Amino acid sequence: MFTLYPAVDIKDGRAVRLTQGRADEETVYDQDPVAAAQAFADAGAEWLHVVDLDAAFTGEPCNRHLIERIVAGTGCRVQASGGVRTLDDVQASLGYGAERVVIGTMALKDPGFVTRVLDAVGPRIAVGLDARGTVLQARGWTEEAGDLFAALTTFTEIGVPRFVYTDVAKDGMLQGPNVEMLRKVADATTAHVTASGGVSSLEDLRELAGCHQRVDAAIVGKALYSGAFTLEEALATVAELAR
Repeated sequence: MFTLYPAVDIKDGRAVRLTQGRADEETVYDQDPVAAAQAFADAGAEWLHVVDLDAAFTGEPCNRHLIERIVAGTGCRVQASGGVRTLDDVQASLGYGAERVVIGTMALKDPGFVTRVLDAVGPRIAVGLDARGTVLQARGWTEEAGDLFAALTTFTEIGVPRFVYTDVAKDGMLQGPNVEMLRKVADATTAHVTASGGVSSLEDLRELAGCHQRVDAAIVGKALYSGAFTLEEALATVAELAR
């Protein structure tokens, strides 16, 4: 089954979307992230991708507590991301009710950290690999952090169960995902892969769902917020493919 993760990106306590991860290219869609999450839940979402953008850019978790309100209010499973720097950060998100935590910058800076987290909390994590081409991006996409495929090899050997791969150049642009690179990423690992960035149409979702056996999920943000399609339409499209 191909899973959709509607994105709730939070900055200064508000639901926002960024263009190519740039903090200065922000559009506010909803003053209340919990209301945005509830709207997705009402439309049938089972999972939500919740990002603390303040933590991603500054390392200071400002919005993590909202996970608890989102989980309690919606009943959805939450994949939490943004500014995870310590084991305490991981455990805090899990404690607030997140089902899975995505580790980005800290994984790229210290792969041993991922091993320690896996030992502590098991497979309830994913590693976020955000890249421009094959160059990884860290700290809210403001620093370069090595080679994408070298990282895939390292983290696959460590035992990471899932990667969240984002083509930064596609994120928030509504120009379609980079399916060719996504296939290469999936070929380079035995882990599950979640696609992120660029989804602009229902046809994009069909293409993602059929592009590789290990690509079994997609994060969708701006396309939903801008009205390119509804979550109900997206979920129906994915359900049709599973028949």
